[in-house]
Amino acid sequence: MKSISKTTLDFLKRLKKNNNRDWFNKYKAEFQQEQAKIKSFYTDLEKALNTHDEIEKLKVFRIYRDVRFSKDKTPYKTHFGGHYVRSTKRLRGGYYLQINPGESFLAGGFWAPNKEDLLRIRKEFEIDATEIREIMNDTTFVSHFGALEGASLKTAPRGFDKNHPDLDLIKMKQFIITHKFTDAEVLSDDFLEKVNDSFKAMRPFFNYMSEILTTDLNGVSLIE
Repeated sequence: MKSISKTTLDFLKRLKKNNNRDWFNKYKAEFQQEQAKIKSFYTDLEKALNTHDEIEKLKVFRIYRDVRFSKDKTPYKTHFGGHYVRSTKRLRGGYYLQINPGESFLAGGFWAPNKEDLLRIRKEFEIDATEIREIMNDTTFVSHFGALEGASLKTAPRGFDKNHPDLDLIKMKQFIITHKFTDAEVLSDDFLEKVNDSFKAMRPFFNYMSEILTTDLNGVSLIE
């Protein structure tokens, strides 16, 4: 399955208009057909990723929403999403692709780093942010992702200089890169190649962050 079917987007559009169990159960066989197509596409993409990276696991997320703690009680997601986990402790970061009519995108990076990882990243930026800025300003990075995204603190984290020249980076709590796709791009014959090219373009960022998160401030490996 090297491309996304128009019937997949059409089903998701109809689901968005009829997000209830009665409708879903009526068309569940159709959903299962579209889900099988999507899983096939994600599997083909995993094969492409493994030509230039090492993927340990693919997770295609379930369509069912967890509504226990949500004000939105609609029972189903109106998109398909898949996440690729990189292999071994040395390869940090992950790849994500969401198929959603009018709002499809891919993403990668570090959504919720634990406090130890976050402090290590901030300490690296505090010492020298030259390399991360070179990656962020590289023409390939900019053409695919625009800018590094993510939530930030309003002021300097505890223990950091509020006048530090790289405070904009030090304040960040997330480190995410994204690329959006139109429906026409999603349905194009070369969509898989476009996604894979963007994932390739993440590698300098992933390589840099992996090195930081697997070494101490002296560059000594933390991996046994």
